[in-house]
Amino acid sequence: MRVGTVAVVVLTLWSAVPAVARPVPQEAQAAVAPAPTLSDAQIVQFLENAKVVKTKSIGKGVTGAIRATLSDGTLTHDAQIQKIDDKRAEFSAGKVREFNFEDSWRFNVAAYRVDRLIGLEMVPVSIARTWKSDRSAFTWWLDDVQMDEGARLKSQKQPPDSGIWNERMQLVKLFDQLIGNTDRNSGNLLIGTSWQVWAIDHTRAFRTQNTLPNPTNITRCDRQVLAGLKGLSRDVLKREIGEFVSDFQIAGLLARRDQIVAMIEKAGPAGVFDRRR
Repeated sequence: MRVGTVAVVVLTLWSAVPAVARPVPQEAQAAVAPAPTLSDAQIVQFLENAKVVKTKSIGKGVTGAIRATLSDGTLTHDAQIQKIDDKRAEFSAGKVREFNFEDSWRFNVAAYRVDRLIGLEMVPVSIARTWKSDRSAFTWWLDDVQMDEGARLKSQKQPPDSGIWNERMQLVKLFDQLIGNTDRNSGNLLIGTSWQVWAIDHTRAFRTQNTLPNPTNITRCDRQVLAGLKGLSRDVLKREIGEFVSDFQIAGLLARRDQIVAMIEKAGPAGVFDRRR
């Protein structure tokens, strides 16, 4: 997430898996009891209003994220809090050099909202909230996680259905191209015990470039997500994420959207699938 004859493989960091399905023991490592099934609206209300009971460092990543336990008196659940908001005229890390660099909590909230606008549903709920006098992103902590993609690759575990897995990876890659995410890595792709995929940590997304960061990552798209992409407009994005991104970032997203849609449509029927959950 190639145009022309569309391959069903997924390249680069998140490998496509062989067509042979193998059973895999599922070693859940949820740190807290699973929460009752809640709607996005209920999760938003909880994240916005629940009291922060305790916090601890996550110990991974470079954004200083912390894990917080929240309670509203009825439900107790964890959230990730990120308050990084770093802007630089120029940023260099190894061979990577970027101008007008931003690394911001705001993009976590914007990524969640864009995810829901297009019907992707692979990004956990994230809201804006003040934490210790700083505006921050409070993101629902995912239970029922067996590992991240880095651990899967290291252990060489294979999903029970390679076709479904490849479709999910194609959608993650398409989403990263849409939002201009420059920091996807195997540590911020989480895999549930039922092999659902969650994309987290989007603080280095929403670049202003009008071109796709890696167009070869656009291979196929779920039919409903494609319809959601076509439904995006400046007015809709301004209303839903204008608080968190600039007009230039919205314009860049729409330009990338146009390229994605054109590539999928050029691929014809082979470029579209109906997602299996």
